[in-house]
Amino acid sequence: MADRKSEQNDVLSKPKEVITSFDPPKPAKMNKYAFACAMLASMTSVLLGYDIGVMSGAQKYIQKDLHFSDGQIEILVGILNLYSLVGSAMAGRTSDWIGRRYTIVLALAIFFVGAILMGFATNYAFLMIGRFVAGIGVGYALMIAPVYTAEVSPASARGFLTSFPEVFINAGILLGYVSNYAFSKLPKHLSWRFMLGVGGVPSIFLALGVLGMPESPRWLVMQGRLGDAKIVLDKTSDSLEESKLRLIDIKEAAGIPEDCNEDIVKVSKQSHGEGIWKELLVHPTPTVRHILMAAIGIHFFQQSSGIDAVVLYSPRIFEKAGIHRDTPQLLATIAVGFVKTLFILVATFLLDKIGRRPLLLTSVAGMIVSLMSLGVALTIIDHSDHKITWAIALCIATVLSYVAFFSIGMGPITWVYSSEIFPLRLRAQGCSLAVAMNRVVSGTIGMTFLSLYKAISIGGAFFLFAGVAVVGFVFFYTLFPETQGKNLEEVEQVFGTFFRWRSRQAELNMKKEAAQK
Repeated sequence: MADRKSEQNDVLSKPKEVITSFDPPKPAKMNKYAFACAMLASMTSVLLGYDIGVMSGAQKYIQKDLHFSDGQIEILVGILNLYSLVGSAMAGRTSDWIGRRYTIVLALAIFFVGAILMGFATNYAFLMIGRFVAGIGVGYALMIAPVYTAEVSPASARGFLTSFPEVFINAGILLGYVSNYAFSKLPKHLSWRFMLGVGGVPSIFLALGVLGMPESPRWLVMQGRLGDAKIVLDKTSDSLEESKLRLIDIKEAAGIPEDCNEDIVKVSKQSHGEGIWKELLVHPTPTVRHILMAAIGIHFFQQSSGIDAVVLYSPRIFEKAGIHRDTPQLLATIAVGFVKTLFILVATFLLDKIGRRPLLLTSVAGMIVSLMSLGVALTIIDHSDHKITWAIALCIATVLSYVAFFSIGMGPITWVYSSEIFPLRLRAQGCSLAVAMNRVVSGTIGMTFLSLYKAISIGGAFFLFAGVAVVGFVFFYTLFPETQGKNLEEVEQVFGTFFRWRSRQAELNMKKEAAQK
């Protein structure tokens, strides 16, 4: 009887096995630990966003209080981006020396000092010192946040998590716009001081939070601390199998044998950064040259297509469009910040579903149409001697559509793409070069926009930005491979063939399919 019952149980259990085998695989859940780490690291980008947003409104009150000229104002507004080059240049080596986590804390401390100095400034020179200090902090934060996030994220959510820095830049811009409106009713000698000084407060709380984060597993491997790296990878991977594969890939990139499983190992000097600049700039391989072109190129076109002209000078753009009172200008500017933040949140959920290329190309195409339309509307208003309501409405609509299209692709993908394409040994320094390009172009736009639109008209300025965006579209279409779903060590394999990357991608796909069979 017992044997018969066991046979019946076996028979009954078999259909269940067959049925479950046909169940669709459940999608991997978001790794909450990696999510929290990426969130905290990326929050440092709020610093840059807040400064951009707050200066768009604060500049008017600074000019009224301290009687600066337009030339002094545009230099004051844009110079922080050039000052941030000092931080970006130092951040790569600093993060290799003291680690990604402590570099983030250093960035926050420096920005805090800069914000306090700006809030207490009494003249142009004092303000410039504050801008210099804050700029160094911004440069550190801009370089290290995407690097840390890319290195701690599992491949399944890397696009989503690595887009966080851009999300928080936009959140910071919106906070800056709101701060402008909130403090605009204060006396003019106090309003701009509160706008600038309040920006240092979040740095204290962020620094405390960052100290609770783990160190980047890739940096730990570079230091030979395999045991510590394994602990972090186990927590930030979707499975233990993925954790093991990630560790193998990182060890290979760092020049550590795969069968080396000791907790602490000796790492060759090359892994600590020596010779990196020579490999990047003096004797780059075709792969490194292609990666460098892509990373620096995307940062160049992100800024040269005019985004900082819009977010830094939106009150002036609305004034040129026919909105002359401060309060409506600031409210329209808050709408810009809200739309920009909303669409960047949408983009974070699309990056790992749609892919980098489709989103980027759609984004740039939308930006081109918006910039052309804005240029047309502003030119019509500029040449009219009476108020044209439909043209004013078109200006507001096209500014909003421009920042929406920017935020859906060009904004976040710039940081995601540039942080994931560099090999481990070149990542910190390579990203610092890309960020340096970003800040140079951003600073140039910020410091010349007022002079530019006075020289070629405000409509002409936006036609120029549209032309640059067209060139960017061609550049992205021809030279940018898709990186969605690949781990960081696989990504570099599709680079090195420049315009022929599609055939290289097809070869890799065929090899992958053959290996699976």
